[in-house]
Amino acid sequence: MSKEALEFITKRRSIRRFTGEPISRESLKTILKAAMAAPSANNSRPWQFLVVTDKEKIATICNAHPYAKFGVDAGAVIIPFGKKEGYKWFDQDMGAATENLLLAAANLGLGATWCGVLGDLEPRVHSAADLPDDMFAFALIPIGVPAEVQPPRTQYDEKRVRWETCSD
Repeated sequence: MSKEALEFITKRRSIRRFTGEPISRESLKTILKAAMAAPSANNSRPWQFLVVTDKEKIATICNAHPYAKFGVDAGAVIIPFGKKEGYKWFDQDMGAATENLLLAAANLGLGATWCGVLGDLEPRVHSAADLPDDMFAFALIPIGVPAEVQPPRTQYDEKRVRWETCSD
């Protein structure tokens, strides 16, 4: 992998402090274009994205998730959602789209954190975001101008790599 490609990827860090500044619609569209460039089984593209920029609604949505309360100062919240029932590759497709979204945000100089929406968190976020009944909220992603700096990093660990076989 070229040094530039690794630098692009390692800029993505979980940012949980924001300045409260708004995010431009142009930046949000760029982020969404990156998300929708993700691979998808049979090109099914199960994703839709709710983009919220209204401060009051951001606070309502972030407060519905106990690990996303930090997002009340974000400039936007994006919720990837879609029809999960009957589509076995939903989580994989949505995960790929969400990671692309995070990489794009980081490389635009924005901060973001992927807050998973599972179990009892899903109906809470679903309700706060007012998603249609037949849709599943995959994640809640606060995005904003960072009020903290996290240096790029890789967490490469040679002990977690097996070459050619899994036998020790």
